[in-house]
Amino acid sequence: MHEKKLDISEYEQKCQEILDDHEIRYAGLLDEFGTLLAGGYKPGMTVRLTDEKLHSVCKELASRVAKRKKFDEELGHVKYSASRREHVVIMSFPIYDKVIMLIAESNINIDRLAFRVISKLGRQWGEFVGE
Repeated sequence: MHEKKLDISEYEQKCQEILDDHEIRYAGLLDEFGTLLAGGYKPGMTVRLTDEKLHSVCKELASRVAKRKKFDEELGHVKYSASRREHVVIMSFPIYDKVIMLIAESNINIDRLAFRVISKLGRQWGEFVGE
């Protein structure tokens, strides 16, 4: 596991840059327990989840991201993961022991959005997981 202290203020700014994308509703940096460290909903956004349900989604997503790491040696690091739901798309971008979680409009092109997000995070594919 990669141990690196992330600059939370840097990721606050990166989450705000990601929220500039008109298709993004939520961008947050989560710790391994699903606690929001930076970011949040786009201002003025209609919220679909109560705070309690959002926290539950964040905890579950952080847990899934952590569980996927056990296959990294055989399958390679996860670059991003996406779940297309009827009303939204939820994406995760692992960064060391943290994760960027996005909630986006349901009609997005997932791969195009992933490349835009990665470019805003300022990482290339190899660097993205902390190598």
